[in-house]
Order: sequence, then structure tokens, then C-alpha cells
Amino acid sequence: MPPLAEPLPGVGVAVTAQALYLINLLLLPGLAFLLLLWLWAARRNDAPPLVAAHLSQTLSGSVWAGMLLLLVNGVILLWGGYRGPHVWVVVITYFTLCHSLLVLFGAYGLAKAMAGQCWRFPLVGRPLPAGCLER
Repeated sequence: MPPLAEPLPGVGVAVTAQALYLINLLLLPGLAFLLLLWLWAARRNDAPPLVAAHLSQTLSGSVWAGMLLLLVNGVILLWGGYRGPHVWVVVITYFTLCHSLLVLFGAYGLAKAMAGQCWRFPLVGRPLPAGCLER
């Protein structure tokens, strides 16, 4: 049986970033974002390409998720407030399309991080750093 390959430097930090992104979306919004922001601030200057890619993608994805949530709340308020007839249409549409897609991308990013591969969010992802190829 061949020996297992050595993990790439920073796989643990990349996995942590992706896990914090998912925790922010699913379990502890706000707190997990602050931890992700702290991790990004602590590691952004000395991060290998794999870590830099996953940190920038998860931070960007979290900011986009927050902006979408603010947009949905704004639409609800514009269309009659939280007692208006359109609230559930907007909420269900948001969770069905936007939120579930963000979670799906986060799960895929976590799988890529665990495999030691770089990955970029479609449409809203930041450019990958030099030395980090998308597979």
C-alpha cells in the first residue's frame, strides 16, 4: 500500500474558513462571521495560495450573503412591511434560491478545501491568488 501524501500547507486553515462560512449561514450568523473576519485578518499576509483563496472566497461569500439578506428585508419593507401579503413569497423565494445556493457553494468549497484544492465562487467570487489553480 503506498504511503499517504503529505497534506498541502494550510489545508486546515482553508477547511476552517469554509466551515466558518457554513456555520455563519446555518448555525451562528454574526458570531461565525466575526471569527472568519478575525481568521482572515490574522492570516491574510502570510497565507499560502490555498489559504488565501479560501479565506478571500469565504469572506466575499459571507459579505454577499449579508447584502442579499439586507436586500430581501428592504424588498419586504417596500412591499408593505412584515404584515404585508408578499412577505412569505419573498422569504420562501429567498431561502429556496439564494440561501440554499450559498449553502451548496459552501459545501462544495469545503470539499475542495478538504481535498487541498483552490476554488472560486461562481459570479461573486474573488480572483484566485497567483499560484492557485482552479481544478
